[in-house]
Amino acid sequence: MAISDWHEHDRPREKLLRFGPTTLSDAELLAIFLRVGVKGLSAVELAQNLLDHFGSLHALLNSDESEFCQAKGLGQAKFVQLKAVLEMSRRHFESGLQKGDAFTDPEAVAHYLTHLIGFQQREQFGVLLLDQQHHLIQFEVLFTGTLNQASVHPREVLKTVLENHAAAVILTHNHPSGDPNPSQSDLELTETLTQALALIDVRCLDHLILGDFGRWHSLAQHNQMSD
Repeated sequence: MAISDWHEHDRPREKLLRFGPTTLSDAELLAIFLRVGVKGLSAVELAQNLLDHFGSLHALLNSDESEFCQAKGLGQAKFVQLKAVLEMSRRHFESGLQKGDAFTDPEAVAHYLTHLIGFQQREQFGVLLLDQQHHLIQFEVLFTGTLNQASVHPREVLKTVLENHAAAVILTHNHPSGDPNPSQSDLELTETLTQALALIDVRCLDHLILGDFGRWHSLAQHNQMSD
């Protein structure tokens, strides 16, 4: 049965307009993005097949161009559209955070960072560089790969902070495993960097760890930051 034959309240577009985007499933949201299905499959059925193929919406959004374009019903045009949507979403969050001192709000910052590194399949360690009013100067990814005190060098973090004249920072990295809870290595790394930054009179406000499905962990919120 074509989507046009469904009850109006069950059609993804109409359902979104009537009840809001949060009421839609991953497949329904993806179907709106796809717009049309393929022979023998409605847009929703195609969307569900794609989610089954990639394993999750998270994996689909994080797929590279080659993997994305090989899937049935997708192609380079859709890949470009998807990347444009993700970039608009990132800029939307950044624009909202520029107002006031929103970079002290862990939830807002976590949502913003998720669009930057949350979907990466390898661990990435980055730093939000902030001015004295906690407004964003810029965000930089400094290290990629398995992260620990040996691979994340304090001197590189301090160099970046000094070059950008930052007064405060928020540390962040993602956990490709999906579990945002900090490891002992994460806690030790945070303490090392916090102490190093204090030597140049720069405050480390938080260390946010990003998991999957929008999950995140704030060390500051859980009183896991050294004084």
